Amino acid sequence: MYSGITQGLFVVKSLTKRPGLFHYSVVLNEELVKNLKTGASISIDGVCQTVVAKNGIEVSFDAMQETLVKTTLNELFVGRKVSVERSLVYGDEIGGHELSGHVLETGKVIDKKISGENLCLSIQCSVACFAFVKPKGYIAVDGSSLTVGLTNKKQPSFEVYLIPETLRKTNFSDKNVGDNVNIEPDMKTMVLVETVQSYFSNIDDRLTVIEKKL
Repeated sequence: MYSGITQGLFVVKSLTKRPGLFHYSVVLNEELVKNLKTGASISIDGVCQTVVAKNGIEVSFDAMQETLVKTTLNELFVGRKVSVERSLVYGDEIGGHELSGHVLETGKVIDKKISGENLCLSIQCSVACFAFVKPKGYIAVDGSSLTVGLTNKKQPSFEVYLIPETLRKTNFSDKNVGDNVNIEPDMKTMVLVETVQSYFSNIDDRLTVIEKKL
């Protein structure tokens, strides 16, 4: 589990591409690798990744085919900066909202507005994903816990607003129109929406059962 509070940007040092697998390493810092062991989970641009090796502050990961299909990790290259967050431990403060690191899909930046030191990004997503996007609700974009601003059902798309502190620790300021981002809707919202959808999708069957009992 993660809190959606990115701990900084770190550089991809190595990348080996194999069929259905990317093996890559990221250079972290002493604070992030403290007590870090093989098998631990780290969020890389919002994607839950397992540590497969550690050499000093250089940490290695494997991104499997399913991950490459559904996330932006298929766009990795040596020198790219990625957002990183260590997994939560019991008792940690959750400054954002609870994330699993299981990205639902990638969205596309369709607009970028700069206002002073703040940034607003408009992100287009699928209709299926948009069902979980609610104004003032939580959403994770590239692993950062953000609040949904305006939404547009026709596109469908939503806006997120980035403050200077978030911009300092992420690469949102480098995003341009057309760039892809990882999206993880709020888990509680997803459960609620899917429960309601499931209930009403079976409403005819429920009515039939009731009618038979009358």
